[in-house]
Amino acid sequence: MPGGRLTQQERQQIALGLADGLAYAEIARRLDRPTSTITREVMRNGGPTAYRADLAHRATERRTHRRREAAPRGPEAFPQPHGRDPEAVREYEELFTTVLMQAGTPKMMARVQACLYTTDTGSLTAAELVQRLQVSPASISKAITFLESQGLVRRERDERRRDRYVVDDDIWYEAMVASARSLAQVIEAARKGAGILGPGTPAAVRLENIARFVDFVSESMTRAAEQAREVLHTKAVATPGDTAEPSGPATG
Repeated sequence: MPGGRLTQQERQQIALGLADGLAYAEIARRLDRPTSTITREVMRNGGPTAYRADLAHRATERRTHRRREAAPRGPEAFPQPHGRDPEAVREYEELFTTVLMQAGTPKMMARVQACLYTTDTGSLTAAELVQRLQVSPASISKAITFLESQGLVRRERDERRRDRYVVDDDIWYEAMVASARSLAQVIEAARKGAGILGPGTPAAVRLENIARFVDFVSESMTRAAEQAREVLHTKAVATPGDTAEPSGPATG
């Protein structure tokens, strides 16, 4: 599987694949590239409906030029703990951002989330986010307002009375439970339709089956989330070699 940056010819093949309605995985297979590479390339350059090979190639050249100009101060500004490779961390943040965007999170909000999730403290000030993401304070403010409204981050005051934005360990639990509860409307609507269409008729049976299926999945999701909730609170334990490994939740 080839490595390195995508060539202009590969970008043209991506554009052709998108025009033909191919999935990212199929385009990746034809180019012998990881699916994540194709996904990231498309999402950062307009998405599947607006992707253009020539524009994507020029945008990549501009980003590369900016990184070269910023290279002398980048690693010094953001030293990585635990011997992490700064470039690998940066690329992972881009990948995580892309995944969040595919799930429906707007780009800047996804960048802020990815940045917070990849810090050991799980919290940063607005000024730190501005510095790390190289964006304006207004962009950070807008992103934080959105994320707070969705319950995806919370605000805390540190000892210097600065606002810190924190990713909550329970966010994923709450999201799963909320998703399960939202299915109640589907269940209710399906059962109402079954009654209107007449018990025992093919259409009514179809809707009743949908209601039973969704009801089962909803209950299973809620039960699984409750059972697995403590996993989200697993803490890292420092070892003598200054590395960290997960430990089980604290007891008693």
